[in-house]
Amino acid sequence: MASTAEAEEQYAADLARASGLRKLYVRNERLAISGVAMLAVLMLWEVAADTGVADPLFSSSPIRIAKMGYTLFGTGELWGDLATSGLEFVLGYLIAVAVGIPFGLAVGWYKRLYYVCSPFIDTLNAVPRVTLLPIIIIWCGIGVWSKVVVVFLGAVIPILINTVSGVKTNEQRFLSVARSFGASEFRIFRSIVLPGTMPYVFTGLKYAAGRALLGVIVGELYAATAGIGNFITVAGNTLQTDKVFVGILIVTIVGLFVVEVLNRIERRFDAWKPKGGSA
Repeated sequence: MASTAEAEEQYAADLARASGLRKLYVRNERLAISGVAMLAVLMLWEVAADTGVADPLFSSSPIRIAKMGYTLFGTGELWGDLATSGLEFVLGYLIAVAVGIPFGLAVGWYKRLYYVCSPFIDTLNAVPRVTLLPIIIIWCGIGVWSKVVVVFLGAVIPILINTVSGVKTNEQRFLSVARSFGASEFRIFRSIVLPGTMPYVFTGLKYAAGRALLGVIVGELYAATAGIGNFITVAGNTLQTDKVFVGILIVTIVGLFVVEVLNRIERRFDAWKPKGGSA
């Protein structure tokens, strides 16, 4: 099986040889193949609903979902729920980022702090956040802040664990060389540890985005009067399958959008990462 480097070299060679429409396809091959696969699935789903193979009452269909989405956005029925869920997601996720990255860097860098904090981090990682919902509701009520807390707890642990792992897996040869030249600990951390940790940080951020969205929906399913989770719950209880799929589609699109934004930001840090030759 070809390595990543070999695959990149092959891609560059194919792109250099291609011309016109072929070059356009090579540049967008992944998007083209994914789009065709998705279109085929949607067409099969629509045919199954139209022919009665799948009951539209329970499975809906792509066209019915699209029409329902257009109607919901056109009438403004969804905007209030989107605003509520968006606020809960943004607040919880940003607080998790603000806490998880600095704290993870500190825990990974200072050995004794790691010894103190690791039992609590492992415990929070092992406990499903859903089991904490009742006590969170008791403390914070059924308003926005209870969901913000759920989102924070869901997002902060992946960020924290990945950041700690990133600090601890920095190549010792870089650290040894820097120390042999008399570099201060702060300079080593800033110029070697922090850049080397960034791929792990972004992995944690992307994983945390999914956990944060899950926290929003689960929190609103459990106790809420507004939000996409509440919207999905009400639609499901009344067998409005079209609305349920619209809610699911919105959550999916938001998750994909957040991950794509993080991927683009991560690529900007590629040149910052420390690089070395083969050992």
